[in-house]
Amino acid sequence: DLCKPLNKLGNITINPCGLIANTLFNDVIELNSVETPDGSDSSLELIEKGIAWVSDVNHKFAQPEGFKYEECSSCDDCSCDGDSWSCQSPYKKDDTCYRYFYPNDDTTQYLYETYPMVVSPLEGVTNEHFIVWMRVAALPTFRKLYGYFDQPIAAGTVLSFKITANFEVKSFKGAKAIILSNSNTFGGKNKYLGPSFIGVGVVCAALGVYFALKQLVNPRKLADRKYLVYKEDPDRKNVVFKDD
Repeated sequence: DLCKPLNKLGNITINPCGLIANTLFNDVIELNSVETPDGSDSSLELIEKGIAWVSDVNHKFAQPEGFKYEECSSCDDCSCDGDSWSCQSPYKKDDTCYRYFYPNDDTTQYLYETYPMVVSPLEGVTNEHFIVWMRVAALPTFRKLYGYFDQPIAAGTVLSFKITANFEVKSFKGAKAIILSNSNTFGGKNKYLGPSFIGVGVVCAALGVYFALKQLVNPRKLADRKYLVYKEDPDRKNVVFKDD
């Protein structure tokens, strides 16, 4: 019930189900060229691994029970025949072929079948772009990490990207853009984060000073009974405490 209305397509079960999982941002972004100011060659690479939270990767997302895959010794000798494999044809990656098995594949549409251009059958729901997307943003305007560069980029460098636009935004009057930003301990550039931290720090410091002065000027006696408030008992008008 939590997956409605996207849990079935006719007699086919959608896995994973739900609106969030089935509205995955599926644009493909590739670094096309790098023009440095001095014209030298650059070895910049857009890295798309390590973009999701480690806890999400290790504990929250896993392939369905029964899933398996195997690297073939040769693409010429890589068959999906038999009940041991559910693939129609081997999956090829970096000149290496793989065969795989998904349980109930004839009655289930898995993520790699819904988004074949973004998700490989070997990754499925462990694809980090999918994991990043599943961590829902709190506001309608948001950013999602797509990749990063682990090398410094000289000022004046021109980066060109090749984008395969699959994610449609016109129907709901949305917009999308690529943002390149410097990263630090707290993530990418955010003009609200610093002032927020400073504001909270100032308030906490002011409250700390106030309570410290109050304790010095008018300290409160530990276990002072005058601060106790009792509900009035109609049958007992006076309550007397006796000090030991």
